[in-house]
Amino acid sequence: MKQLVFFSLALLLAGACNRVFMPNTKRVVLTGIDASKKPGDDFFSYANGIWYDTARIPASQTGVGSYSFMNYPQRIRLQGILDSISVSQNPAGSIEEKVGDFYASGMDTVAINKRGYEPIKPLLARIDAVTDVASLLKLVAEEQKVGDGSIIGFRVGPDNKQSTVNIAQLYQTGIGLPERDYYVKTDSSTLTIQKAYKKYLSRLFALTGADATTAQKNAAVVYELEKQLATAHKTNIERRDVKANYNKMAVATLAQKQPTLSWTTLLNDLGVKVDSLNVAQPAYYDKLNTLLESAPIQDWKVYLKANALTHYSTFLSQPFVDASFEYTKILTGQAVKKTRAEEMTQAVDNSLGDALAQLYIKKYFPEAAKKRMAVLVDNLEKAFEARINKLDWMSDSTKAKAKEKLYAFTEKIGYPDKWRDYAKVAVKRDAYFENRLSVTKNDYLYSLAKVGQLVDRTEWHTTPPTVTAYNNPPLNEIVFPAGILQPPYFDVNADDALNYGGIGMVIGHEITHSFDDQGAQYDKVGNVTNWWTKGDYAKFKAKTKQVIDQYNLFTVLDSVHVKGALTVGENTADIAGVAIAYDAFKLTQQGKDTTKLDGFTADQRFFISIARIWRVKTRDAYMGMYVNINPHSPAKWRVNGPLMNFTPFYNAFNVQPGDKMYKPEQERITVW
Repeated sequence: MKQLVFFSLALLLAGACNRVFMPNTKRVVLTGIDASKKPGDDFFSYANGIWYDTARIPASQTGVGSYSFMNYPQRIRLQGILDSISVSQNPAGSIEEKVGDFYASGMDTVAINKRGYEPIKPLLARIDAVTDVASLLKLVAEEQKVGDGSIIGFRVGPDNKQSTVNIAQLYQTGIGLPERDYYVKTDSSTLTIQKAYKKYLSRLFALTGADATTAQKNAAVVYELEKQLATAHKTNIERRDVKANYNKMAVATLAQKQPTLSWTTLLNDLGVKVDSLNVAQPAYYDKLNTLLESAPIQDWKVYLKANALTHYSTFLSQPFVDASFEYTKILTGQAVKKTRAEEMTQAVDNSLGDALAQLYIKKYFPEAAKKRMAVLVDNLEKAFEARINKLDWMSDSTKAKAKEKLYAFTEKIGYPDKWRDYAKVAVKRDAYFENRLSVTKNDYLYSLAKVGQLVDRTEWHTTPPTVTAYNNPPLNEIVFPAGILQPPYFDVNADDALNYGGIGMVIGHEITHSFDDQGAQYDKVGNVTNWWTKGDYAKFKAKTKQVIDQYNLFTVLDSVHVKGALTVGENTADIAGVAIAYDAFKLTQQGKDTTKLDGFTADQRFFISIARIWRVKTRDAYMGMYVNINPHSPAKWRVNGPLMNFTPFYNAFNVQPGDKMYKPEQERITVW
């Protein structure tokens, strides 16, 4: 996953199973409920209806509300830190100086605009100097090392069969549209996006001096090459197949299979010293090998120029930034550009995230929060263990393995125990473009140094201020950054029902990811290996198939449906996350009590809290893209989908046959 109040030691006890909620404690009053709606027809609209009808999406955003859209107010908070330190006298060599100078360099739009596209003229000249495939691949490698990836997708991560060691990995890439289907679909919405993308490419070429005819011709060349590469891409659904994406092979074998790519030389130019690596999607590199032979070198040079221009456009002068936004506007529906300060805050978070996070944590996040959150995570794990013990479809031997995995979790809460060092990043107050290059070069070297080394299980893969949470199966870890530990997920003034329905549901969701269609293929140490009996795994697959089939029926934007096979992991985690959080809640005093608060029973408040944490409203264009590429269901179905499968919800709101969310008990899906 993805009014900012943080917690004191005493009040964070809201997560503990033994917490006593005192009736005279200040509490959160539930608002935004549309009592004219029937809970059993559309619980999302019942709990959020008044808010949804009155909420206004800021013109610079694609949505508003909770979940990832809480990162907008988070950026405003981070911006306040940056606005302050960027004009302060900071100690030489301090993180305040580095972060403040980076931010200031990006805010100096006068200097940036004066330079135009001067910073990338040397790169464009180097592309012009390419004469053959060998020199083209050498340039590709050089640019890869400064963050300008093009036709080679390279990363470093744990070996799925030996998760303690990092290996070099290749993945499909090379396209500019969000995913392969955007090149083949012919519906009106997709055609509009294709047209906008070609116009964007054409405009970039025009900004670097090409006449209108040449710019349009170049855009067509780039689009055609990308379209051919896209035909070899796996779909997002196909990429969910963990085992199919593990194709470890010797470099010598790869070089023999794809001779035009000259892998030995290419990897050497990338600085990658390995005998073997994993090729996640081999078909892409087969296609690339063929295209490098068949497509004219001049076409590839045009392609590389377009790739450089799109990659660097937001680092350059205003006309390039405007061109990028005009395309983004069509793709996502965002009405106006974000402020420069918000863009730069996001850039600092992306570039020097651990440095900025230290300033954020110092100002806003108390140490006690980590300790209290750990108690809540422990409670949810105990609740999940109890559910495993009660499963009627799983054998005792598989249950034992599942519980071993459950209690082997690494739990990361709030912020890392050690921070990343950015000493090698050179930052100058008057050189924004060069600052960005310094960051990306450092990131590449940081990643490259991990090849063949033991996996650092203390490393984080998101910045602490980010409103999100995640599960990382190769490390068997669950992570809850400081950013998500705030209302509506966790509230110091809330009763247990709201906190268990909020952050409790998120914790249960992340725990379940280790047991969803992908996570279930990893063992307790993060290796892809079978720890199931054959019969148990067949039953598990049948249950996830039920989830796929059910969510395929849910509609978005009238005729567009949720992609059940794409979202099955998240949907499984949502269904189980609600159940686990509810079981843990029932262990609290309030969970056992029948006292009403503000007219609602404890169970009703629990379920309303679940609806509140997915209180989201988005632009239609953004949602059209979201359902194509995002593995999460839209917010409405993250509420209604799990609840229509959960009998205690029926009991809490008297859901009856004839209600739109009603399902006969035998049709309610329980995986975990």
